Amino acid sequence: MTTTGRTIACRTRGHGDVVDLTVQAREAVQASGLSQGVLHLFVPGSTAGLTTIEFEPGAVSDFQRLFDEIASPDREYRHHLRWGDDNGHAHVRAALLGPSLCVPFEGGELALGTWQQIVLCDFDTGPRDRRIVARVQGE
Repeated sequence: MTTTGRTIACRTRGHGDVVDLTVQAREAVQASGLSQGVLHLFVPGSTAGLTTIEFEPGAVSDFQRLFDEIASPDREYRHHLRWGDDNGHAHVRAALLGPSLCVPFEGGELALGTWQQIVLCDFDTGPRDRRIVARVQGE
């Protein structure tokens, strides 16, 4: 079993911005030289998460609207009282989505479905420079 790693960097707009990371994830697997295994992705921080979705405007809009309904930025959050900030909803959303994702690969290719892309969702209240830790493990 061999493990290789890299960091994927991206700039986000915040406020539910969804960024397609599929190309960078494929590059991490290809650069590893491994033929089969698992790609592990993790975003440090408590206001962003990772998932897969069909990365097209309609699906992304539906996804963002769902989070507005579940954890609206207009609600009161006790987090705001503690820190005097305005991103309580971002912490709740990120906790629901989760900070990590594992994707298997075979023949050096990610085992994604035809319309499935890997995305970072940044729920914070402003632009951020995000760093995603990518570890490729396999043989």
